[in-house]
Amino acid sequence: MDSPLGVALRAEDFGLKGPRGWAFRGVGFTARPGSLVAIEGASGSGRTCLLLALTGRMRSTRGHAEVGGVRLPGRLSAVRRFSSLGPVPGVNELDPSLTVGEHLRERALLRRRFDASFRSLLRPRTERVASARKETDAALEAAGLDLAVLPKAERTQVRDLERLAALRLSVALALTSRPRLLAVDDTGLGLDATDRALAWELLRSVAAAGTTVLAVCTEAPEGALAVRTRPGGTRTAADETDGAVDTVSTVSTDATDATDATDATDATDATDRGNDGEGTADAIAEAGRD
Repeated sequence: MDSPLGVALRAEDFGLKGPRGWAFRGVGFTARPGSLVAIEGASGSGRTCLLLALTGRMRSTRGHAEVGGVRLPGRLSAVRRFSSLGPVPGVNELDPSLTVGEHLRERALLRRRFDASFRSLLRPRTERVASARKETDAALEAAGLDLAVLPKAERTQVRDLERLAALRLSVALALTSRPRLLAVDDTGLGLDATDRALAWELLRSVAAAGTTVLAVCTEAPEGALAVRTRPGGTRTAADETDGAVDTVSTVSTDATDATDATDATDATDATDRGNDGEGTADAIAEAGRD
């Protein structure tokens, strides 16, 4: 798979206040293209809301951010066009009743319907199918998912996948569109220490290939840019670190007001798998408005 050009990220006093109060506020950090950015904090500290705001799925209400040179909150749709969601509960989840192959074919069909150029639609069907298969295979390889080792290969239902394999599938589906920004929620949820290390190895490899990665977690791995959220916390001075890491930031939230993204997105329970939750973006944005 050709490596996409990742996006630079910058936030300054970035915040989102909804009907229940502040989901997050006071976010400030800078990340170079191709960085692995870990949004670290306890559940309920605004981690997922921050993830969705930085990918154009929620509308911030304070300060600003720049994603690939696009200023937020003004141009949400522009950011959605080059960002893609991995697993985000309530927004972009795998259907447990579908097989791995059905998910992959559905994504290929939706990409051809919504993302393909008019010229590409004029190509012979066999050529289009071969091209889609090549893109899918490249995405599976980048995500480290070998269909041959699954219990029933591509006929394996999602409900029968181990947690790490399901994460790899979600990442593969997101990578088929060759995004410049990949977002993953609850990276270590349900994983033991070994699988958690493998999950971070996967995300590091995606970032090393050029895509900027945003990943929500309880504890940031070594070498990642940690943007920390915590209920009732206070913002601390940024610390310089090595490698692709630019700063470490602490996000201030109100303990009584901070909510999970599941609370912020209760206005809609629809999930649009074909465009990474973009079908719910307007409702999510409305939920994020004060």
